Amino acid sequence: MKVSLIIPTVLAAHGYRKQSLSLSGSITAFIVGVLTFSAPLKTFGITMIVFYLVCSRATKVGKSIKEKLEDGHHEAGRRDGYQVLSNSLAAVIATSIWAACFTSSSLHATIATFLFGNNYTGWNQSVPDFDGYEWCAVDPIVANGWSRALVLTALGQFACCCGDTLASELGILSKSPPVLITNFKRVPPGTNGGLSAMGTAASVLGGTIVGLTMAVALIFENTACVAMLPSLGKLILLGAFAGGLGSLIDSLLGATVQRTRYSTKTKLILQDHQKLAAGSETEIKVISGLNLLTNNQVNVVSSILTALLLGWCF
Repeated sequence: MKVSLIIPTVLAAHGYRKQSLSLSGSITAFIVGVLTFSAPLKTFGITMIVFYLVCSRATKVGKSIKEKLEDGHHEAGRRDGYQVLSNSLAAVIATSIWAACFTSSSLHATIATFLFGNNYTGWNQSVPDFDGYEWCAVDPIVANGWSRALVLTALGQFACCCGDTLASELGILSKSPPVLITNFKRVPPGTNGGLSAMGTAASVLGGTIVGLTMAVALIFENTACVAMLPSLGKLILLGAFAGGLGSLIDSLLGATVQRTRYSTKTKLILQDHQKLAAGSETEIKVISGLNLLTNNQVNVVSSILTALLLGWCF
């Protein structure tokens, strides 16, 4: 239990100290971290660490360039609690349900018992508590596939968000301008819904890293999974698929239901929240999208759709 408190504390404090997280972001990250790292299947926590480190590094690489392309990017750089949840909601829910259903002594089971009584374990009474030896968490025969579905849901969330982050932060390094996903016309770098070859490759790479992390973690942690190496290899392919698909869903939503504004004076993309100075309306051009969803909301929708697709279709 100590590790499940120490690691989230270190990560949340590190993010706050480096100004990548606001106060609400660091508090939310701590809660999400505790729920993830206290799960008996440590693969969830290991995957989250790699996801955090990869995305943090990618964000650092793209930050200086984005500041030259997006007006107000520096001020919007600290992630708040809502942004943290938008990148972890489906995964932390899947992790919590898995832990509550497959380990009766877990923190999650205690919370579930307090909230719902013992009814939540009714479909799982024939499965022994997870101990890392008797059964593999991605074995499709365990609990009629529920364990596998929940693990893949977490994989889908992290792969989607990692892929989207790498596409956003590294795609802008492309020497050729992106094209809008809906009509393939060239648009300024940083446009919501813009696609580039480098960004697409980066999204697949991000998902592949997450899938590989989860597969390796399962092999070292869960000895019963060693006999399922071919199946674990599929996690890498599913991670790559989720990374690429999640980024495409995000781009499609970004191009249609998220407005992108461009200043013809400063030649910069404006942030969602950014207010216009009096008299500057004539200098602003709407490149694409309706003003229905913010960037955070697009991230939530795309990551949940990808997580559910991966969890319940594969």
